[in-house]
Amino acid sequence: MKPYAVIGAGPMGLCTVRNLLKHGIPCIGFELHSDVGGLWDIDNPTSTMYESAHLISSKKMTEFAEFPMGEGVADYPSHREMRDYFRSYARKFGLYAHYEFDTEVLRCERSGPNWLITTRRKWQERTREFSGLLIASGTLHHPNQPELPGQFAGELLHSAQYQSSEIFAGKKVLLIGCGNSGADIAVDATHRAKSVDISLRRGYYFLPKYIAGKPIDQLGGKLQLPLFVKRRLTKALTQFSLGRPSQYGLPEPDYQFFESHPVVNSLLLHHIGHGDINPRPDIKSVHGNKVKFSDGGCGEYDLIVQATGYKLHYPFIDNSELNWSGYAPSLYLNVFHPESDNLFMMGMVEAAGLGWEGRNKQAELVALFIRQLISGAPSASRFRKIIQQRSAKRVNGGIRYLELERMAYYVHKDAYLRALRTHKADLQKDLLPQDEVFCTSRPEATS
Repeated sequence: MKPYAVIGAGPMGLCTVRNLLKHGIPCIGFELHSDVGGLWDIDNPTSTMYESAHLISSKKMTEFAEFPMGEGVADYPSHREMRDYFRSYARKFGLYAHYEFDTEVLRCERSGPNWLITTRRKWQERTREFSGLLIASGTLHHPNQPELPGQFAGELLHSAQYQSSEIFAGKKVLLIGCGNSGADIAVDATHRAKSVDISLRRGYYFLPKYIAGKPIDQLGGKLQLPLFVKRRLTKALTQFSLGRPSQYGLPEPDYQFFESHPVVNSLLLHHIGHGDINPRPDIKSVHGNKVKFSDGGCGEYDLIVQATGYKLHYPFIDNSELNWSGYAPSLYLNVFHPESDNLFMMGMVEAAGLGWEGRNKQAELVALFIRQLISGAPSASRFRKIIQQRSAKRVNGGIRYLELERMAYYVHKDAYLRALRTHKADLQKDLLPQDEVFCTSRPEATS
């Protein structure tokens, strides 16, 4: 059997290779950088990380279950701690030997039932045939950078280009957008900039990282509450600890809790309250260094940073192969293609509290499905029918997510994990030993 190709050596790519190997499925991983870690390695040329970045979920809710983070790691680890964690994970499970590093994937094209994948390493191109393709190249690489309503004479950046607060020294700065990275960057700017404004087109819900001394995502433990109860409790807790956005001069959200990703950052509100950051509404026009806002106010700036999110982008494969619809591919569980048994989108999923273990469970289901397909198991045929029937069905747990690009692949954590467990249990019903399915020898990565 030809090996399966895995694109990316970030955490999703690593746990994908880990699970394929667990099930005896030969695979080769490809990584553009010289080491593992993906987004979390700030030295990776495709990383959009910045020096002050930390996890916005706590380590206990994020770590792989089979590889817990050390006690000495902070509740909310820095990007460097996360990079070291993923490197340790790769060493622990022998994943380095299954990767070709410093290797760019140029093209992925179908060849009968298989995939022809063309890579480039040290200016040498090479095309090989693979049994299947698993794309784990990440979702936060290609900036979504809308045009400004006018011509700005100063410096214009996207948050993807930001690394250090040194760029703000002595400048009048305008941040556009207030996702988690936008809030972080605005706070960074207060320490170096001459002035900091932040423009918000819509309202956001803000969450503190701690409540009663515990990381907020650890409150309640495994207790699963009805959605309306969870919304009321979360809203009450956050308003008690932080107040309402309007109390800080920010717009109130015009949607319910959990319909969009909250901002886990109370420092932004702290700095607004201290006058270090000035809230602004949506931009109306830009001329030279002057920006006019929708409320009639205006400001003059040296630097604008657009924290306006990212677009899904897979330049090595034609979008027509991905069953693309709207902002994102239309796949069952955001993974499984309705017409292809050997193409999988790994990690194109976001949910509050899903963590790396939730993504690991996704990779486990994919590897199990591949194994059962190879063995010709009836359970694989049953799952294939489910994929075809439900590819357009979103696992939203009854939540109506906002129609935004960044929310296009958002799912409800509990509903998503429940679906993964259900399908795994069914696929295991007729599971044969590995030596009855295929040879477990694995190809070595070539240099």
